[in-house]
Amino acid sequence: MILLQANQVSRRFADRTLYADVSFSIQNQDRIALVGRNGTGKSTLIKQLIGQEPLSSGTITKAKGLKLGYLEQHVAINSDRTIWEEMLSVFQETLALRDQAQRAADQLAELAEHPESADYQTALANYDQLLVSLEQKNAYAIESEIRTVLHGFRFYEEDYDRPVQSLSGGQKTRLALAQILLMDYDLLILDEPTNHLDMQMLAWLENYLASYRGALLIVSHDRYFLDRVATQVIELRHQTLHRYKGNYSYYIDEKALRLEQEQKLYDKQQETIAKLEDFVQKNITRASTTKRAQSRRKQLEKMVRLDRPKQDVRAPRIQFSADKESGERVLEVEGLAIGYADTPAPLADNLNLDLRRQEAIAIVGPNGVGKTTLLKTLLHQLTPLAGQYKFGANVTIGYYDQNVNHLDPNTTVLETLWRAHDNTDERVIRTLLGSFLFSGETVEKKVSMLSGGEKARLALALLAANHDNTLLLDEPTNHLDIDSKEVLEDALIDYDGTLLFVSHDRYFINRIATQIWEMTPQGSTLYLGDYDYYLAKKAEQNEQTQASSLNSDQATASLEQGQAQISYQESKALKRDLRKLQTALEQATQANEDLEAKIAQLHLDMAQASQDNDQSHLAQLHQALVEAEAAQEQALEDWEASALALEEFLSANPSLQV
Repeated sequence: MILLQANQVSRRFADRTLYADVSFSIQNQDRIALVGRNGTGKSTLIKQLIGQEPLSSGTITKAKGLKLGYLEQHVAINSDRTIWEEMLSVFQETLALRDQAQRAADQLAELAEHPESADYQTALANYDQLLVSLEQKNAYAIESEIRTVLHGFRFYEEDYDRPVQSLSGGQKTRLALAQILLMDYDLLILDEPTNHLDMQMLAWLENYLASYRGALLIVSHDRYFLDRVATQVIELRHQTLHRYKGNYSYYIDEKALRLEQEQKLYDKQQETIAKLEDFVQKNITRASTTKRAQSRRKQLEKMVRLDRPKQDVRAPRIQFSADKESGERVLEVEGLAIGYADTPAPLADNLNLDLRRQEAIAIVGPNGVGKTTLLKTLLHQLTPLAGQYKFGANVTIGYYDQNVNHLDPNTTVLETLWRAHDNTDERVIRTLLGSFLFSGETVEKKVSMLSGGEKARLALALLAANHDNTLLLDEPTNHLDIDSKEVLEDALIDYDGTLLFVSHDRYFINRIATQIWEMTPQGSTLYLGDYDYYLAKKAEQNEQTQASSLNSDQATASLEQGQAQISYQESKALKRDLRKLQTALEQATQANEDLEAKIAQLHLDMAQASQDNDQSHLAQLHQALVEAEAAQEQALEDWEASALALEEFLSANPSLQV
């Protein structure tokens, strides 16, 4: 079924055309990524789809009764409610219906002594109708569904009574995403939904969206996310729309093939035209060849000429190189604890790392574990709380700050680079800036007037000009569009120095990293491979931990380099405790599922008893339902307690992390 259809849609501003003749449709269960360079009109097209932007021409048709949801990029919930109350407000009508059904059941019980009365028959019909509606809305699983979504976004039971107003901006954005996922939309449009999410939350969201009932239209710069979620890609490019039946990686490959084929067809036609024109010119005046020349001329006149394929707007030309080579051992970290002197405990402790020349190591870990704090500690901006670190011989360090705070807002682009390299010829400086897309009057712009992407490119230009042999990068892809990210990736792959970087961009990590260094509050673990290998290894550890048939020797997790060692007896005891916690969680989960099934069956039985006018049985079933619902509340509390206990146990024992 087609939910929404755009036909020949255009948007023009005075004499400027943003895009024209855009046509596409969205059907049930579609998973569509909308991509394109900044400024091509993605946000404008979305606003046209939801009715916030006028159409210059064309039509947008929506299915009758379409429920369409939209999550803006910078949305945040502002509410006087608690987190739990805010989530329950999504189901206000259904909860009211549930209360109405409870009152109807109580009324039936009161009228049970007079089953032949008109009042009883009216109440019975009303109750039957309410039961059907509740079953359709899955009304008795509301609380369970809310807990699932809140847990996925790191809001736990102890947070439920927190006022929404007390949350940070990032938490409010996460809560807005959690809320919109709970709403029953036929089509959900998400603009940059991965903002403010760490890798674990991203993985949860990807899995959740895989089973989302409605269709999805997503705008995102997170290429890994698009790879996992999208099954179609539509791209706004050169004022029109191009469609690709596949995920983001397919789109990249297919786009390159299409452009290559278009160029070949154009070149071949141009070659044919040149030959025909040359023949006409040489033979049109010769009596013996005039007819053939005229035939060629007619052939030229009838030919449908292909337009020259349009190339993408120029991307920056980024290049990093080292003036001198460092020693083999670049950095040693031993038992390092990081944090702030005024905090009661370190953000992370017992960190160990041996970084060698030309390695590229990505630092990953949950938000708040201190990844940026670690880089600042290595740069001597913060003092270690314990342990030590040491850089090797001839190491020169370049640093990229994700907030680009080191740029002076009162200087121009040209002055920024020139002050850092005042002995360099101005022509060389301008050439370097040109490669980062700063040319002409743009080099005279003050830093305070630059966009986030422009500031990022200027910071990268400064980094490239320094020619250091070791780069510490903190979220280097922030503020960059997709094309600039890909250019940066190519430059770092070709870089002849050493990389230690923090990034939430999993696609970027996959292309750059040779190793993954995972930080936790209790320690660190090194994984020898890219991000996909890291995920596979974590999944393997998860399977090993949960395989109850393994003996203690087989179940002992292989500790990665730098992870704290534990004795055999300690390991055996910890694994025994882990199995108990896992068993308790499994039992709580099963009890929950059994009670949900029991409640659903009781509703069906009550409906049947009502139809049969079996008042005695109906009263018994009603009492059983009250008891089952109370038991379900207790089972949910038991599940939450078991899940929290398991999470705290794994957090306290990183060697058993799954």
